[in-house]
Amino acid sequence: MRWAALPVALTASLLPLCISAAQVPWSQPATASTTVVDALGADPDYVSLLKLLQRSRLIPTLNRLEASTIFAPTNDAVKRYVDKDSLWKSILEDDAFVVTDNIQERLRQQLFYHLLNYTLPATSSFSGVQTHDTLHYPSLDLQPPSREPPPNPPWMPVPGGSLGGKPQRIRVASDDTGVRVGVDSFGRGGANWVKKAVDASNGVVIGIDTLLDPPSNLARIIEEQPSVSYFKKILGPEVVTKLNSTANITLFLPVDEAWDALDPYERLYLESEFAADDLRRILNMHAVIEDDVKWSDSFQSGLSVTTLDGTKLKIVPSDSQTKVGDADLVQPDIYASNGVLHLVSSLLIPPNALQLTPEKYLLALNCTTFVSLLHSVELTSLINDTDPEYTILAPTDDIFSILGDSDLPERGSEELKKLLQYHFLPGRWTPNRLENGTLLETELVEQGLGGGRQVLSVDVAPEDPKKKRPKSISFAGAGVIGEPVRVNNSMIYFISRPLTPPADPLETALPYLDLSSFLAAVLSSSKADTLKTRPRTTWLIPRNEAFKRLGLLVSNHLLSASAKQDLENVLLHHTLSSIEYATELAKGQHTYGTLEGTDVSLETTKNGTMYVGASGGWTGLKAEITPRNWLTRTGVIHEVSDILIPRSVEITIEKLVRAAKGNTMTTLVNKAGFEWVLNGTAPPEGTKWWADQKLDNSGWTLLCPSDDAFKNINLTQLYADEAAMKEIVEQHLIPVPSSPSDDTPFDDKKSKDKPLYNDRPLIFDDSTYSTLRSVLSVYGDLFFQKREEGGYVVGIKGARGTEGDEDYARVVGWGRSTTGGGVGGVIQIDRLLVPYHPKWWVEYGAPISVGSVGILTICGFFYGVRKLWQRDTTEATYEPVGGFGRDDDED
Repeated sequence: MRWAALPVALTASLLPLCISAAQVPWSQPATASTTVVDALGADPDYVSLLKLLQRSRLIPTLNRLEASTIFAPTNDAVKRYVDKDSLWKSILEDDAFVVTDNIQERLRQQLFYHLLNYTLPATSSFSGVQTHDTLHYPSLDLQPPSREPPPNPPWMPVPGGSLGGKPQRIRVASDDTGVRVGVDSFGRGGANWVKKAVDASNGVVIGIDTLLDPPSNLARIIEEQPSVSYFKKILGPEVVTKLNSTANITLFLPVDEAWDALDPYERLYLESEFAADDLRRILNMHAVIEDDVKWSDSFQSGLSVTTLDGTKLKIVPSDSQTKVGDADLVQPDIYASNGVLHLVSSLLIPPNALQLTPEKYLLALNCTTFVSLLHSVELTSLINDTDPEYTILAPTDDIFSILGDSDLPERGSEELKKLLQYHFLPGRWTPNRLENGTLLETELVEQGLGGGRQVLSVDVAPEDPKKKRPKSISFAGAGVIGEPVRVNNSMIYFISRPLTPPADPLETALPYLDLSSFLAAVLSSSKADTLKTRPRTTWLIPRNEAFKRLGLLVSNHLLSASAKQDLENVLLHHTLSSIEYATELAKGQHTYGTLEGTDVSLETTKNGTMYVGASGGWTGLKAEITPRNWLTRTGVIHEVSDILIPRSVEITIEKLVRAAKGNTMTTLVNKAGFEWVLNGTAPPEGTKWWADQKLDNSGWTLLCPSDDAFKNINLTQLYADEAAMKEIVEQHLIPVPSSPSDDTPFDDKKSKDKPLYNDRPLIFDDSTYSTLRSVLSVYGDLFFQKREEGGYVVGIKGARGTEGDEDYARVVGWGRSTTGGGVGGVIQIDRLLVPYHPKWWVEYGAPISVGSVGILTICGFFYGVRKLWQRDTTEATYEPVGGFGRDDDED
């Protein structure tokens, strides 16, 4: 036998196999003196094979081999094969088909799998399974054949490739049913030996009924193995890539029954699309990659191999059962192009190597969409680590299928990441630890909170056995469905909807229609962006009715174009420069800074009612605060009942008169010399009557008719009469003491019990007030009265006339001023109160009548006395006849 034509390395590698094969008994082949190619050409049953050898340019190779065995598929075998493979069909039947180098190499490698570089012995028979080395050297990447060496055809197979430099193996089995080629380790399957062996001068031809496919890569081999269907089911792209692109793999793969030892949650996790990490670890625990492939004939007592994850596997062979670690070797040597697959009876996983993480439970408990979203924003660390303590709020797949995910931010976006972080609470919050109204920190870190954690509210309704109502829990308004699940250091609650992190304060408050007036004021100001984005703030938002109680004139002033600065200061005064949740507010009296620059004060009454006081405004200005804990991106929102006026906002009578559209009244006040009333300043020095009336510490309430009230007044004539103007102003100007006493009609001390209704300059209900004219006229006082149909009227007390049209007016609106000690203000009326001057008979009629009646009464009295004295008051007497005697005289 001549070996000179083969490379030295190939000759050395094949020599032991040839020696081993000489001991295998075979039936005697037919005697011939021709070459293998001649033998194939002489048999019409090998025409198709011969053509394939020609198209792959292997004829010279066969001629150069001095000893060989070729497993030759018959024409029928080739036809069955090419009918299923269009490429081979074109090569075989289409002479015009151009066989490129890569196609030629594929065909050549497949045919090499049918060739042995030695001649099988011509003994009579054998029984069992034999293993032989083919001339097929698989590689990971199929490359066109190299021309070195040799420099020209015939090309010979060069040792190397993906089996540690070894050629691919093939088994031949013989039993009572016949001889088969390409069987498994148990002698099953393969191609039948259907023709008598033909002996040639340089080898032997053995006819078989099937064209053999070389073993594919491990990923494909696993797909073809029915006993590892579970591993095939859980194969991920990463594992598949590794199995078909890595050389020299020895894989000990557990059969299907072995996977039952895993926890059910772990199995459900492995079946999900997110188990890449665990699958990679499992593969590494069962795979060995060394310089050579560990076929079973290399197993020897005491052999130890190291898996990719560093685990030592001890292999103990025996006649009855080979052990691989703690597992039994079920089926050895399933050949692959890049390694070998051994099937074992159990998992080769060290204890506690696969821990049950929250992610595995979430996937097992129908939260795959939630997990998928977490993966899209790379938040898997929150559910894959078993050491940190978390409370996880997870919507199930059913929730997402009902609600859809159209309202969710885009996958992978920063907005989605924040939303999902809002579903994780640091710490393990069991149901028994949760209390109603609690605010719990989340994993969401907000820049609007100064880098602090965003919180969410917890609502707990206790169990009510009488109503058969179980205990209920909700997080941020989302109810908890079913019982929570504890996973290691974490708790999982299943909630009724995804949670949305708090928005900016404006967006948070917009759904509440009762707060729309304040929000409209914010949006109309230049501070809207500042208020929305300022970190760590608390908004105190008044309800719409607060603007009504504030007084029409104050509201009109703040919302006017000329009062933008005042409005902005009010808005900033309603924004605390710190985050104060309800629990902080409930601690009692505090002072808090505002963005306006001045403080607000908080006090709590004995019954728990909380009031917040402004830094400015009028006397007793307070608002009841209702803690809402409406969370925002920058803090929190609470409700207040009234508007808070800061010290920086001066609401003068002049501003209120302008808001009442009282320009004419402003002119009258100025022309009459009372301009200081409008400005809230003291009267000019030397004003004697001021001191005489003890008005040096008073505020002022001005009754202001609107400009329409002067339509029927000759203003030219009025402006020319200074005395008339002064009289009108005095009739409309009410002094209000800055420090009212208990007997004062308007007493702010009494109003402290009702701090929410102290926005009127005066008490209107059946009240009488003196004006500046009251000193000069008995008709200077004003009387307020409530009308049955609603509203109030004010009139000159004691005035009367034919109809009294000029003696009373309806109250249209009012507003308190912050000057003059914080008392007084402006009352808008619909009619000018003309100072009352009665007719002479009205003014003097009563005194004359009284005097006349008195004179007549006196005259009548004296006349009666005179008549009484003029009456004859003597009585008749009688004298006895003869006169009176002495005796009678003595008597």
